[in-house]
Amino acid sequence: MSTNQVAQKFPNWPTIITRLISHEDLSVEDANWAMAEIMAGNAADAQVAGFLVALRSKGETVEELSGLVEAMVAAAKPLNIGGEKLDIVGTGGDRHNTVNISTMASLVCAGAGARIVKHGNRAASSYSGSADVMEALGVKLDAPVDQLETILDTANITFCFAQIFHPSMRFAAPTRKQLGVATAFNFMGPLTNPSLPTASAIGCADARMAPLMAGVLARSNQRALVFRGADGLDELTVTAENSVWEVRNGQVTESVFDAQSLGMPRATLEDLRGGDAKHNAQVVIDILNGARGPVRDAVVLNAAAGLVAFDITAEGPLLDRLAAAVKRAEESIDSGKALTALESWVSATTHAMNES
Repeated sequence: MSTNQVAQKFPNWPTIITRLISHEDLSVEDANWAMAEIMAGNAADAQVAGFLVALRSKGETVEELSGLVEAMVAAAKPLNIGGEKLDIVGTGGDRHNTVNISTMASLVCAGAGARIVKHGNRAASSYSGSADVMEALGVKLDAPVDQLETILDTANITFCFAQIFHPSMRFAAPTRKQLGVATAFNFMGPLTNPSLPTASAIGCADARMAPLMAGVLARSNQRALVFRGADGLDELTVTAENSVWEVRNGQVTESVFDAQSLGMPRATLEDLRGGDAKHNAQVVIDILNGARGPVRDAVVLNAAAGLVAFDITAEGPLLDRLAAAVKRAEESIDSGKALTALESWVSATTHAMNES
């Protein structure tokens, strides 16, 4: 067996990085090996940096992202929650500092009857991440892991705090911080929910990465809507057109639509601008209590995407299904069910902490 054949059979860092520098795509298995080595703490900082930068420079593929995601999920703390479950999440990084639209959309979907297992973390590039605003609302982020399913059964929503479930990320954190540039890790959070959701609504600001993320979800046979606004938001937007990649039965279907087609008036990015966790938490309360305007429209639109992804059947054009889901989302808010979901969530996490 030649030296080259041995290298291909038994991956190593020089071979992997050299192939990436040569713009050669990796197999799922090789990408999985690299991430497993990183998650196990077996890779030196220089190897991690070389791998991430070379991969980003070449441009990730669906197969490479799939291998990375599979290894990262395998290294995570397990969370065994059965049944249908939905995550609504964005990649972040759009630099627009909007209010926490996906968090509010999650509560609206919970009020509409979807089971939400939200995966998130504190802010990285915005003033207030999902964890920050939930904490400001009174949700106990460090509720015992063995109580998360009970909380879900009580409130229709529960939260997987990324820093609890992905402790192996500590091995890559120093290198990522030193690099200071976007890498594949920036897009893996929404794909590595440890509860393994059956449906996802994922916002991705990066136009190149959004269809790749949809491809990863198709490989794992999830139902999903991956989307981005033409204004650069990692959300469905009310300020411009939206691109959507719907994942069903292992297939990806791309479409474009404008929120105006659903009766929502055009807004501006400034209308959606947020602040710190306290400010954004008050926006959540206001919206769930019936406040109207561009923020509500954006929340309803993203909740509709979540409900469409959660629905097992997909009958009719996407825009028609979104229109029907918009009505369900509005009813969740107007009936008070979304606010009840938040109140039940705060109460359930507080009770879980008191019992631990």
